[in-house]
Amino acid sequence: MWSEFKKFAFKGNVMDMAVGVMIGAAFGSIVTSVVNDLFMPLFGLVFNASSLSSLFIVLKGGGLITEGMTAADATAAGATVLSYGQFIAAVINFLLIALIIFIIVKLINKLKDIGKKKEEAEPVHEPRLCPFCKTEIHDDATRCPHCTSELTK
Repeated sequence: MWSEFKKFAFKGNVMDMAVGVMIGAAFGSIVTSVVNDLFMPLFGLVFNASSLSSLFIVLKGGGLITEGMTAADATAAGATVLSYGQFIAAVINFLLIALIIFIIVKLINKLKDIGKKKEEAEPVHEPRLCPFCKTEIHDDATRCPHCTSELTK
């Protein structure tokens, strides 16, 4: 059983997958940092908030809210809030991550193509047809193998 496990665990595909998962986890943290640390503060400036997740509307219990409360504080105080800022942040987060991943994948594909030589296309050879029976014949043939007609070059 141990030898079977070693054969399975150390196959090329399993090791490639393990490396891919580790790189994916590291890549995910980089992309998350780019989105949260570089782009989200800019969106906070646009929406005039320190953080998009701090934007909310009080639906019920407005008397319980004091200035400077966050959505979590207002909910803890007993108010019912609509945290639209968290939704906007999640949508922007998704769009930015998708855009960054698209750009990186496109860049990687372009880098892969740089090393490859463009294959020269072979000229398309038009088949020679017998003028009498219209079947394909060899280029060097002097008679059609189908209808035995004499051919001119």
